[in-house]
Amino acid sequence: MLLTGALFVAVTATVKHVGSNIPAPESAFLRYSLGLVFLLPMLRPMWRAGLDASSIRLFGLRGLLHSIGVMLWFYAMTQIPLAEVTSMGYLTPVFVTVGAVVFLGETMALRRMLAVLVALLGALVILRPGVREVSSGHLAMLANGFLFAGSYLIAKTMADRVAPAVVVGWLSITVTLGLAPFAAAVWVTPSGTEVAWMLLVAAFATAGHFTMTLALRAAPISVTQPVTFLQLVWAVMLGAFVFSEPVDHWVVFGGTLILASVSFITWREAVLKRRMLTPAVMQAKL
Repeated sequence: MLLTGALFVAVTATVKHVGSNIPAPESAFLRYSLGLVFLLPMLRPMWRAGLDASSIRLFGLRGLLHSIGVMLWFYAMTQIPLAEVTSMGYLTPVFVTVGAVVFLGETMALRRMLAVLVALLGALVILRPGVREVSSGHLAMLANGFLFAGSYLIAKTMADRVAPAVVVGWLSITVTLGLAPFAAAVWVTPSGTEVAWMLLVAAFATAGHFTMTLALRAAPISVTQPVTFLQLVWAVMLGAFVFSEPVDHWVVFGGTLILASVSFITWREAVLKRRMLTPAVMQAKL
């Protein structure tokens, strides 16, 4: 999970380095289209999945939501500091929690509700409306959180139907197709160096998802989730030392509140799962 955090911060840093020379939709399209080379091992399970019409529609909807979310993320990277992008990115699991209640019928206990409120307070600390200007980059990250939450909720639904490789493979294909018309509308011919940087982004992102999967197999998510806090630390350091971005302590504080909320929600879910799996004392004696 430590390596996962470093790889995902490397993704954001590389995109930040490329800057706004390439429009956000085109950058996003290059990242996914170049990443299709990593999709080759998934083609066979995707072909054998035998999806019905409902599953294809859900994958299509997920691709649309994720495509718009990715474009907003690439845009935000050119507008606000690394630390703010990273901090606001922690809101996605919170929106997933709320969405699971609204759309999947899950219940939300008082403690989870309070954790969600703490996360929203953290977002307000970062944005500080009325104290400073809320930029288009901040609004893009808020919208990104909602869209990614919808994408992950669909992934959660589809993970019960098909293998993980099928879920990942369909995401890569549908997002590439979804980004193509937006990229074509603003296309600027990239240099060979810029294409190489975007290929590196695709490699970092793919490796990050792989190492995250290894971490989740090796340990409970309640153990691995708090380690993601280091992404904020590394993002702040990169922003300060590489991109000369000032360290905003309010952003760090707000990001810490959001991550504490996410970690608590994750820990509570792990506790509830253990209660469901662990037999009572008398049951063990039967």
